[in-house]
Amino acid sequence: MSLHPTLAKVTDRIIERSKDSRRRYLDLIDRQRDEGVHRPTLSSGNLAHGFAASGEDKPTIKAGTAMNIGIVTAYNDMLSAHQPYGRYPELIKVFARERGSTAQVAGGVPAMCDGVTQGQDSMELSLFSRDVIAMGTAVGLSHGMFEGALLLGICDKIVPGLLIGTLRFGHLPTILVPAGPMPSGLANKEKIRVRQLYAEGKVSEDELLEAESASYHGAGTCTFYGTANSNQMMMEMMGLHMPGSSFVNPGNKLRQELTRAAVHRMTEIGWDGEDYRPLGHCIDEKAIVNAVVGLLATGGSTNHVIHLPAIARAAGIVLDWDDMDELSDIVPLIASVYPNGAGDINYFHAAGGMPYVIRELLDAGLAHGDILTVYGQSLAEGAREPVMDGDSLVWKPAAQESRDETLLKPVTDPFRKDGGLALLEGNLGRATMKVSAVDPERHTIEAPARVFSDQHAVAEAFKAGELDRDVVVVLRFQGPAANGMPELHKLTSPLGVLQDRGYKVALVTDGRMSGASGKVPSAIHVSPEAFHGGPLAKVRDGDMVRVCATTGTLEALVGASEWDARELAAAPPPEMGTGRELFAMLRHHSDPAEKGGSAMLAEAGL
Repeated sequence: MSLHPTLAKVTDRIIERSKDSRRRYLDLIDRQRDEGVHRPTLSSGNLAHGFAASGEDKPTIKAGTAMNIGIVTAYNDMLSAHQPYGRYPELIKVFARERGSTAQVAGGVPAMCDGVTQGQDSMELSLFSRDVIAMGTAVGLSHGMFEGALLLGICDKIVPGLLIGTLRFGHLPTILVPAGPMPSGLANKEKIRVRQLYAEGKVSEDELLEAESASYHGAGTCTFYGTANSNQMMMEMMGLHMPGSSFVNPGNKLRQELTRAAVHRMTEIGWDGEDYRPLGHCIDEKAIVNAVVGLLATGGSTNHVIHLPAIARAAGIVLDWDDMDELSDIVPLIASVYPNGAGDINYFHAAGGMPYVIRELLDAGLAHGDILTVYGQSLAEGAREPVMDGDSLVWKPAAQESRDETLLKPVTDPFRKDGGLALLEGNLGRATMKVSAVDPERHTIEAPARVFSDQHAVAEAFKAGELDRDVVVVLRFQGPAANGMPELHKLTSPLGVLQDRGYKVALVTDGRMSGASGKVPSAIHVSPEAFHGGPLAKVRDGDMVRVCATTGTLEALVGASEWDARELAAAPPPEMGTGRELFAMLRHHSDPAEKGGSAMLAEAGL
């Protein structure tokens, strides 16, 4: 199948726009391979420090005759998604020895969970934890002891941070190694029911905790289709995982064999072999476009409207929201996974999962097959399902038909004809809106504004009955520079209650909503942010605001002369405590959401 003309046009535009920055990037990683820090350049003292505690691997590392793999891990045992990684380094070392190679943990990076910090002050550290992870990754790989890298991370900022950091060592072949989702727990519909009852004061805190504990109940990624599972989808669309490995549950033989396969494959794609596959060449303009297409086709996390431009920048590629919006017009929604649908990620995987999605998109000319994957000659080899044949891992072709059309449908009969992601523009700025889970009757909301500068104040106003009407909640000073751009997912339940009561409700914010954004129309990531003089700082209580995904409109319906004459509201002073003050420098230097909301990339001139 030939490429869809719009896909080809957008890709060509990104290539042309990125021509100079991409050339500089590729020149950099070529120099890093030939002239940078690596084992042959280390002095005897450097090298002795590097393998001093390597035990049985010491002679092999000392000889320098085999690949040494650097492991960057986001392990901690507080977070369910990362808890399984505890034993991975020892297993990886064993699997590397099977191929005559070695492996060392290059470093650990923090793994912050938005689920734990949601609605808490500490959520203001969340977005910039991505910069910290990228810098931590760079520190680990900077020792020059490694000829390849395995990245152990799954959740929200962790995968983007790992990629951004490793892309600055883009001469290294790199594979991401997932750990899989937890088994399904409490039905999502029941979880939402209890949350909304709690928001209305109709069930107790103990009942809410029981419901949440039945939903998030074991080791593995949370099973809703939020940012963590969208990360895994994107890695498959970019060819950076072993085929079909994203959504295999932890703790079984198949999961272990997929990890072994990743290690064995790493030993085959090093720079001394005939199949050298450096990360900086795997992640090119076509791979980035594939990630966007996958996001749209599966109804993935809105957080990637920020993360993907940042990942692209680290590889010298310039991606913007216009690119995403244009692709959204042609990419059909072929997956319906909670919160867009009823079934969770385990049911999606059982229905055919990523191998099915990849096959469908390639057959329709909606993805680039000719990318440099970590495993084969094209992305088409990613359209395979891993299974155990006795004690051996084998791959079989993707399902020809969906095994459950409530979760997965063919491109020829999608859930929506577009990708369900809209770019909104108007006198309030530019914003993104995920509409794949929003009832079409609510794609246009026009109502009086109620203005807030703090999410807790929104919750209090809801409890006091002040929002029981048609309302556009305008929550400003939530951008990267103001307070680190926390997710505002805690507002989902009260706003959902208002909507269920029959009111026209929308949220407009320069903050983030959630990778699990749901049924309430939400214009998010509004840029420029209010802190930098963005027009959200002009909105007043009672202003009529129009949010329309159909026409791509985000407007305060105020006369032009009055609007131009209005003064900007003052930003609240920065808060202290919970470590927020330590991130002041990152807030101060951050760039806009559309460029990725990164201080590190902005200051690096990328």
